[in-house]
Amino acid sequence: MSWWGKLAGGVFGFMLGGPLGALLGGVLGHNFDKGLAGLEKDGMGASQAEQERIQSAFFAATFSVMGHIAKADGRVSPEEISQAQAIMAEMDLQPDMRRAAIDLFNQGKRRDFPLDDVLDQFRRECRRRTTLIQMFLEIQIQAAWADGKLDTSEEQLLLHICHRLGIPEFLFRQLEQMIRLQMGGAQSSGRRQQPPGNAVPLKEAYAMLGLDSNASNAEIKKAYRRLMSQHHPDKLVAKGLPEEMMKVATRKTREIRKAYEAIKKDRGF
Repeated sequence: MSWWGKLAGGVFGFMLGGPLGALLGGVLGHNFDKGLAGLEKDGMGASQAEQERIQSAFFAATFSVMGHIAKADGRVSPEEISQAQAIMAEMDLQPDMRRAAIDLFNQGKRRDFPLDDVLDQFRRECRRRTTLIQMFLEIQIQAAWADGKLDTSEEQLLLHICHRLGIPEFLFRQLEQMIRLQMGGAQSSGRRQQPPGNAVPLKEAYAMLGLDSNASNAEIKKAYRRLMSQHHPDKLVAKGLPEEMMKVATRKTREIRKAYEAIKKDRGF
């Protein structure tokens, strides 16, 4: 049975508790207070329980914080709703999971949403899984750029999220630039000149790798290997990424590979 099936059926052998447990409990009508004492009886190992707890925490944090960011500028735009729906569609969520994601998104929009408590617990659950936390941040930045712009209130909120999660500002700026160029947010009216076929514009390709055009070939290769390792779907799932989000990670690795190929072709190495 999948982690979600266990949650929905109340057959879980771990204690999530805290604000994330309360969010999921509100969605599912369960009280997450069974605790780790039930592991042996359930035949569940500690590592499996930890994996499912992290998956639950990631799912709850992702969609609730997404809703909170969408409301940061005072209103939730149709584009922001569409972006959230697009992520759910990309994950190919089952109807019950989709309803839960929507409910979490709506909880995040509430004025009394305990953002700091949610972020602090999410960081504790992830422990030192920095690549998992970075994937969470990338999804939030993408959601913030859904309407084609990043308002000051949204930017400040994202910086606050980074601070609570221990993410340095330079990394946020790097990821924000990458996602902005991916989504065409830097252009006001879609006037960017696209290269023929499916090639990636070189400016966007370098940004995807977190570099500029002055980077050496060795730096480009190193950045490519690092990013591919960070976004590898199997590695992320092993760290606690819900399996439903593998498609999101797969898309990101595909975009990184296309960017690298565009730079290779331009430089001839």
